[in-house]
Amino acid sequence: MKKGFSALYVDTKLEALEEVLNIIPGEASVEIPGSITVREIGVIEKGNTVFHHGDPSFSPEGKMKMRKDEIDADIYLTSSNALTQDGMRGNIDATGNRVSGMAWGSKKIIFVVDINKVTDDMESAIQRVRDEAAPPNAGRLTIDTPFFHAGRCMNCDSPKRLCRALLIPERATFGRESHVIIVGEKLGY
Repeated sequence: MKKGFSALYVDTKLEALEEVLNIIPGEASVEIPGSITVREIGVIEKGNTVFHHGDPSFSPEGKMKMRKDEIDADIYLTSSNALTQDGMRGNIDATGNRVSGMAWGSKKIIFVVDINKVTDDMESAIQRVRDEAAPPNAGRLTIDTPFFHAGRCMNCDSPKRLCRALLIPERATFGRESHVIIVGEKLGY
């Protein structure tokens, strides 16, 4: 229970999925913000009531409403952009829904983080977030930013900048059961 998180290492995404499903009660509602890592382990397809604003049929207003509804789910299931050797995580968000859920979300928060996101310290974690997670995320969302074209952070002032809210959870927040599952396979970005 280092830093208030229950931590576990598994070798594969299939094992990660099994662990996640062991933590989630069958009747629980689950929020999944824009996490490619979580989608790659297959959780969305596995029952429960799942809230995620990534449905391409949603209007901008529909996405915003879903983001607000997501915060009330029983389980907040996400990933982190980086994880330091000493257990701190670095996360950057454009709208703030993901990082706010990590700090103030559901009664139970599950982080699935692949081994590729592990860094030595917070400085390298933030650099990883900016250089390795943000550019492909801009591509996935088809957002034309300077860092997408450069493939690395340019500390831009673009109106479409994705790096707007930075969260570094030092400890699990009060009143929440928090789990970190580290996966020995490369997932997400």
